[in-house]
Amino acid sequence: MPHRSFRLAFVLGLLLSALSATAFAQAGTSEKDLKTAIFAGGCFWCVESDFDNVPGVVRTISGYTGGITPNPTYKQVSADNTGHREAVQITYDPKKVSCAALVDILFHSVDPTDGGGQFCDRGESYKTAIFATSAEQKRIAQETKHTLQESKILKDPIVTTIEDAGPFFPAEDYHQDYYKKNPVRYRFYRHRCGRDGRVEALWGKDAHRGIAKH
Repeated sequence: MPHRSFRLAFVLGLLLSALSATAFAQAGTSEKDLKTAIFAGGCFWCVESDFDNVPGVVRTISGYTGGITPNPTYKQVSADNTGHREAVQITYDPKKVSCAALVDILFHSVDPTDGGGQFCDRGESYKTAIFATSAEQKRIAQETKHTLQESKILKDPIVTTIEDAGPFFPAEDYHQDYYKKNPVRYRFYRHRCGRDGRVEALWGKDAHRGIAKH
């Protein structure tokens, strides 16, 4: 029986993978057509959760980037001695969502005027940043940042940095899809940290444009 159950699970897994690939192909987009963005917006659980709800985003991976330590652990990064930031690698379909829209969503889902971290999470690893994966993406990010700054919507300067992307190291498995695996703990953390309240105070009630409410 155990062997039969394993074979059945394996076959079902192959079937689901095939169906997923077929649906993806029918949507008119192949893997090579997808693009990647890397954003740091404080706690990567929250950034991952926010962008998973954006139409056109195919997948998200929580991880670390921007620092000097190869293959860092969460403990090392949170100790603020690696130079890395918690970040999320976002794979998206440019036919459904633009890079400019994603950058705009990032700014409207964080406090880009906070140079010491984000919300209740303090330190280098929680600072906001855009790690551009191309010259075009960097230009778009710089233009979006400039436009927001000139709009005077925010009283303080935007301190979110725009940097060239370097190596990205996926975080430990338990961090991936944390908001799905531990929904109660995640919601409690997000509320206690004051993330949504601060974002609404900065940007207004429609701050989470393109992002499903939590």
